[in-house]
Amino acid sequence: MTTVVREPADFRQACDDARTSSHRVGLVPTMGALHRGHFSLIDEARKHADFIAATIFVNPLQFAPDEDLDRYPRTFESDVSGCRERGVDLVFAPEPESMYPAQFQTQVSVGELTKPLEGEFRPAHFDGVTTVVAKLFNLTGPCAAMFGRKDYQQWKILSRLALDLDMPIEVVGCPIVREPDGLALSSRNRYLSASERERALGIVSGLRRACDAWTEGERSSDMLRSLAGEQVRSEFDRVDYVAAVDPDTLLTAVAQPTRLLIAVAAHLGTTRLIDNVVLGEDPRP
Repeated sequence: MTTVVREPADFRQACDDARTSSHRVGLVPTMGALHRGHFSLIDEARKHADFIAATIFVNPLQFAPDEDLDRYPRTFESDVSGCRERGVDLVFAPEPESMYPAQFQTQVSVGELTKPLEGEFRPAHFDGVTTVVAKLFNLTGPCAAMFGRKDYQQWKILSRLALDLDMPIEVVGCPIVREPDGLALSSRNRYLSASERERALGIVSGLRRACDAWTEGERSSDMLRSLAGEQVRSEFDRVDYVAAVDPDTLLTAVAQPTRLLIAVAAHLGTTRLIDNVVLGEDPRP
């Protein structure tokens, strides 16, 4: 049976009770509008824990004033139904005023990892993410927490957060889940028109070109970035970045890398998509 709670204190108590009953807690933080990618995180959580807690909270702190907070899809009833079908034990769905009560004024920030890539184009975004996730980690207590690697930089930042603050959290990065044609699953994909959905495959084509060149022996980060970027720029209306960086530092890669992160953020109309592949580690998209 899936229990739904709204108040932070009730969520904390339920997680504490689970550990008292000798369960290990698996945490799946989400902003709702659940799809197969989210459900894969639930499946992955079961490999690490036997009491699964999912959170559904569209976090206002991580949206800039010109971003899509009000437009972000909210499908709460179907989200809870999906969690129930997959045997999630606990769903935490707070209201914003429960997470950020009157006179809330604390912010949690991570340093250098937040500055490149997404940080250059969404400067307040990661402080909103790390603040809400720090709260969720504190409420949950010791657990294994699942994060999708489509948000690769976010995963690295939250891993750093838990490590630096000695949080008793195992932060697990889970593989990207894709459509049969390779497009990474995202709640924002539902914004795309039919023609935009077709053009979105430019991001997959770019990553595949970089993968193929890597397999053939190319190790120049500039060349790999250029190969990926040509495909993206030919289909997307606006490109924020196509980067080729070290997967651990998110900074410029060394010469002749053994692993290389190709990360992309680009716009189709009003919809912003991100994707990535770690060459030398991930399968071809």
